[in-house]
Amino acid sequence: MYSRDNPSPRYVELAEIYAAMHREGYDRHVQGRVVRVDGERAFPGDQLPKYIAVIGRMIRHTGARTLLDYGAGKGLQYSHPVQSDGKTIAPSLQKHWQLDQIVCYDPGVPDFAELPEETFDAVISTDVLEHIPEEDVFWVVEEMFARAAKFVFCNIACYPALARLPNGNNAHVTVRHPQWWSGVFRAVGARYPSIPFCLGLIGYAENLMGQPTRQLIYSHTFSDLEL
Repeated sequence: MYSRDNPSPRYVELAEIYAAMHREGYDRHVQGRVVRVDGERAFPGDQLPKYIAVIGRMIRHTGARTLLDYGAGKGLQYSHPVQSDGKTIAPSLQKHWQLDQIVCYDPGVPDFAELPEETFDAVISTDVLEHIPEEDVFWVVEEMFARAAKFVFCNIACYPALARLPNGNNAHVTVRHPQWWSGVFRAVGARYPSIPFCLGLIGYAENLMGQPTRQLIYSHTFSDLEL
């Protein structure tokens, strides 16, 4: 069994690779073209704004006051004003969510590389778990639950990424069906019955014309919250 104290060799290798990508940038393959992302724009935390509303509902529902962003990237999502319909509605996410504290953790960013030992009301993770080797997924998810007092939220891409690792491999190293991810969280969550979770799972589906598209599906254990 792998763990934080004994991660898989692949996890250790990828942690070093992502630290380098944060510094030096990486390539994205977009419609047959290679697009370079420089280090300053690498993994800024730009997936979180898509889930501001649903996370906000969970914060209000549970009365959360503190939050840990597990895999926050460079954390730039917390330094920008919050906008809606082109208008600024709050100077920051912390103000918008009315939280007392937001802490970022990301092993690839020196300022955020130390995982806090304390618990937080909310633990969130956006666009992270698909970058974790499958053999390490369970202990990483366990860490999230162990540090949560009120809820866990994760969004997970269930398809290959546009981004490439320096060796040319796809950046999404664990691509699994939404039902697989839901099963992982229900298995780990069973050991934390007082901590509800919500997953935003993005997988492939077909539209009415039979064309492939991406669909967001929520899987959660909140019994009395409409998402």
